[in-house]
Amino acid sequence: MPHELTELKIKTVTRPSERPTERISAGICVVGAGIAGLSAAVEARKLGHSVVLVDALPVLGGQCVNSLIGLFCGVYGNGPEYRQLTHGIFDPMFADLGSTGDIHFNRSHTMTVNYDEVALSRWIENLVHSLDIQVVLGASVLDVDREGGKLGRVTFATRHGVVEVAADGFVDASGDAALTWEAGFPCRVPERTIWGSQQIRLENLREELRPEHAELSARVREKADEYGLLRKDGLAFFFPGRNTAVMNMTHVEAPLGAVRAAKAQLEGKAQADRVVEFLRKEFPGAFGEATVRIYGFPGRRQTRWIAASHQLSIDEVRHGTRFADAVARTAWPIELHDQPEGYVWETYDADHVHYVPLRSLLPEGAHNLVAAGRCVDGDAAALSSVRVMGPCAAMGHGAAHALDLAGGDSVHDIDHTELRKRLYDNVDR
Repeated sequence: MPHELTELKIKTVTRPSERPTERISAGICVVGAGIAGLSAAVEARKLGHSVVLVDALPVLGGQCVNSLIGLFCGVYGNGPEYRQLTHGIFDPMFADLGSTGDIHFNRSHTMTVNYDEVALSRWIENLVHSLDIQVVLGASVLDVDREGGKLGRVTFATRHGVVEVAADGFVDASGDAALTWEAGFPCRVPERTIWGSQQIRLENLREELRPEHAELSARVREKADEYGLLRKDGLAFFFPGRNTAVMNMTHVEAPLGAVRAAKAQLEGKAQADRVVEFLRKEFPGAFGEATVRIYGFPGRRQTRWIAASHQLSIDEVRHGTRFADAVARTAWPIELHDQPEGYVWETYDADHVHYVPLRSLLPEGAHNLVAAGRCVDGDAAALSSVRVMGPCAAMGHGAAHALDLAGGDSVHDIDHTELRKRLYDNVDR
């Protein structure tokens, strides 16, 4: 028998003449919920601050989850020792995902870490929820109130209305320096496109027949024009034992304008479809039955970043310059994607480590704002070596401690010796 309907009354409403605003206050507001922002929010919460974590996407995880990066890079040093250079959030993450078989460690010139993005996504959501971090999703920076170099509140536009967040300190982990830009501080942009990628995860593969990287790249160079492929190289990140792989074989523009960005997203997926056609026909043993499980959100590498007190240089990267105010380190190569056909790849020796100073995280003239992740300051080549997830997480971790040490004063004036002590695991361990 059908259930009886309960009485459900409805009412008609219209928008009030004055738009309602949700108002939130916190000790620290983090804009951007990728690996850098997540690390900043978690560490700030552990330091005892109330935290609001805001992201433009409707879900947590930023690019590391939603753009299907598929690989943690820059966490470990080069072989043969493969020293772990960043700890913090990665220690519990790797332990938990390792216990469920959702990560896999790869050794080559360095060590990278495959991960299952679905498992990682839930791990992140559970962590944020357990720490009682307040979350605002689907939110874009609309306006910033500041007096001189101090931000007071940030207004966000969401599909649910306007949200206003007041905080003592702010972290810009937006990737595109959105908070710094809207606050009116100077930013940097490259003179030409630095290409992003449209990642896809393929399934129904035969891993035992996978081509070697050299063979795959050579075939792409030979056949790219025939299949209409823009990028003339490619990478396949197989997850061992699952017959799935994340494909990194496209180059997609990454404009900052809304209309052009949407067009680039559609063109990127069309590129990805041509990649699948290429793989099925050229490597039928491994990819003949390949199907796309999911298309990632557009992946962006370097778009707009802050103009900081110090711009990290390519020479400082190559020489491994140590800084008294270092907050992060990595051994990742120069990986500059400024040509549509391919990218510059400059690796370093076994003992090499390079560092990111706090000054490269501090927008010039801002007192309670710290950047973290791929929008920190470096020349184009230097930034290409520190924008990967290992150092990005370390920067977020360091940003939380910088704001904590500032205690309401300027982050430019904190005690670097005390900061270095706090960041020992990510800088000197």
